[in-house]
Order: sequence, then structure tokens, then C-alpha cells
Amino acid sequence: MKRMLVLKRGPYMRKVTVVLVMVALFVGTAGRCNMCPGGDFYLCIASTLGGVVTEPGESCFCYYANTTVELIAEADAHCHFVNWTGDVDTIDDVNDASTNITTNDSYDITANFELDPGCHSLTIFNNYGGSVIEPGEGYFAYVANTKIDLVAEPDEDYRFKEWTGDVDTIANVNAAATNITMGDSYSITANFEWFDITQVAAGGFHTMGLKNDGTVVAVGYCGYDLCNVGSWTDITRVAGGLYHTVGLKANGTVLAVGWNDYGQCDVSGWTNIIQVAAGYTHTVGLKADGTVVAVGNNEVGQCTVGSWTDIIQVAAGGQQTVGLCSDKTVVAVDYSYGKEYIRSWTNIIQVAVGYDHTVGLKADGTVVALGDDFDDQCDVGSWTDIIQVAAGMRYTLGLKDDGTVVAVGFGGYSECNVGG
Repeated sequence: MKRMLVLKRGPYMRKVTVVLVMVALFVGTAGRCNMCPGGDFYLCIASTLGGVVTEPGESCFCYYANTTVELIAEADAHCHFVNWTGDVDTIDDVNDASTNITTNDSYDITANFELDPGCHSLTIFNNYGGSVIEPGEGYFAYVANTKIDLVAEPDEDYRFKEWTGDVDTIANVNAAATNITMGDSYSITANFEWFDITQVAAGGFHTMGLKNDGTVVAVGYCGYDLCNVGSWTDITRVAGGLYHTVGLKANGTVLAVGWNDYGQCDVSGWTNIIQVAAGYTHTVGLKADGTVVAVGNNEVGQCTVGSWTDIIQVAAGGQQTVGLCSDKTVVAVDYSYGKEYIRSWTNIIQVAVGYDHTVGLKADGTVVALGDDFDDQCDVGSWTDIIQVAAGMRYTLGLKDDGTVVAVGFGGYSECNVGG
């Protein structure tokens, strides 16, 4: 009978790593002289890749002398059992996956498996910073020429970098979601890297980056001290106007630097803010209670937002302010084209504003746009499967759910060259 389970391991999962293999080898060879009490014998069981020993399991066990122990080895899909090796003198049939061993001494045995003819193995590893969620991590077997989906998922503050190893048949080594064709047996690794920037924003002629530690960097045109953000801390969101920079702090207050001729940087008294947006000469803040505040140029009413309620997102453009309501409708104040039509939009989940046009992403992945259409920046009626929209001076961008990007509008500076 089995006296004691020295090191029990549960059902063998296919998440095999080099570390686990080394641990198993160590357990099978170290410290066994005193492993079992009295006159008991140990039986240490392991397996090669391609299967698992289900009875009594894979570990080291203690038994009375002359105990008959049932051995059952089960092969994975597209693999088969070969034989038992090691201290096999008392195994009834070393070529049978289901057999017995008699414990006349202490033994180390291994169940050996091989791939079926016409099949290949795929061994998947990851480096620190994420995991492979499809098909998983470890050892897998597939019929030759099968196409296998690969999906790598980074941890927080990390991003997917690339697939390395036997990558010749991976469709896109730089894509976290791709596939591999099983032309041979392969070993691949999903690589992740820590990234410092968690959000980027663009102003008129400058670019801001929000770092993991809540600080901000800015490059580009830095007149009016609009890049003077080096002392900012605890920032959770940044936005850029024509010549000013806005930062939302974790405590709900707001900072702003840059050109302030219209008072667009006068945000020091704001509290309970959860999102900020910057137009060319005005700044907008969304409060936790769904109301909105705005400062700056109000020449055409772009800061007249005091009556808004139930807002869940704000966007600001040249001289427009747009709010997305909790019921997926849109409100807008501006001087420009289509304001009343924008208020008739429904089922909107995100809004973006360019200089003179407004874009709405609908829940079904389609897009609507109104405003200045001189350069066809509102020509988005055929777009589908969109998950985010953005608007520039006279162009519109859409991010598709497959990671590609579409663009319409003015492209004189190659701003719509997103086909790659």
C-alpha cells in the first residue's frame, strides 16, 4: 500500500517550462536516501513531453515492500505511449501504458511518449511581462500544416514586443495576435517589454507623453512655456491645445501651462475632474458628477457648457466642445456646421473633434461625422469594425478591431498614409 505522498503534483498541465522540468528532475534525484521512513521504499515517477502518468501520478511516493502499484500513462492528442524506462525490472510490461510495478526496492521510472506520425510539436514560452493565452504555454502537438492561432497578452505596464525562436511560419512576428503554420516541430517565445509611456496627446505643434510614474514629457514647439511640465507629478491624463498643455492629477485637480491670452490655462480652481480636453484656445473638464466646466475663448459659445449633465466624455476642437451623454447621445456647442444634427446622433460610444468637424463612433463599429467636409474628412459612412476614432485639422482616423487604421481627409503632409 502507499504509505506517504512525499511530493504530490496534480494532473499534468501542458504549461511545461524549463524551470518545471528542472524541478521535476531535481525531485527525482535528490535526498532520496532518507525519503521514506523505516523500511519503506520510494517510487519516483516522471514522464517525457507528450503525455502524463495519471496513476499514481508524477511525484515521489513511499510504499511498503512488495506492494503492487498500478501504473497508467495517458498520451496527449497526436502523441502515443512508447515504454517505461529506468528501474523497470519489476514492471509487468514495459511496453504497456497500463501495467503494474512491484516495490521490491526504491525505483525511479519514466513514461516515454512520442509524436504520432505526421504530427509536429509546438513548445511555447514567454519572457517576463505577459503570457500566451492562446493556445497557452507549454508543449502541444498538432497534425502537420495545421494553422494555430497565437495570442499573447501583456501584463499591466508591459507591451508585446515580438515572437522569437522558430518563427519562419508565423504570419506576423510583431503582432500579439497572429498564427503559426505547423510545417515542422517548433519552439517559440513571446517577448514583452516594459513601457514608460502610458498615454500620448497632441497639441497644435507639440506632443506630450504621460509616463508610468505620473510625470509628463513634451516635445515639439515649446513657446509660451507649453513644454514646462517637468515638475508635474501624479498626472493621470494629458491634453494639448494649440499652444497650451493640460494635465489631470490623480486627486481630480488640473494643471495647465502655455499661451493664456484667453484664460485657457485658468484651471487652478477645478476639483473633482475625471477627464480633460483642450481646444485651440479653450480647456474643458468633465466632473465626476457628469457636469462640465470650461475656460478660455468663448467667442462662439464653445465654453457654454454649464447646463450639461450626465456626460461621460468630452472632446474639444478648434472652436467646438462636444459631450457624450450616458444615454449615448451627443451634445455640442460651437459655431460650426451640423451642430443640431449632431444632437440627433444615437448609440454613440466615443466622440472626437477636429478643427471644424466632429466624429462619433457608434456601438456597432460604424462611424458618423459632421462639419467642414472640404477635404472629405467626414467621408466615413463606409467604415466598419472601428473601435476608436480621432480627428485632426482636416482629417479623420479610425482604428479597426484587427489593429489596422483607416483615414480620410487632407493628406498633404502624409497624415493619412496609414495603410501600413
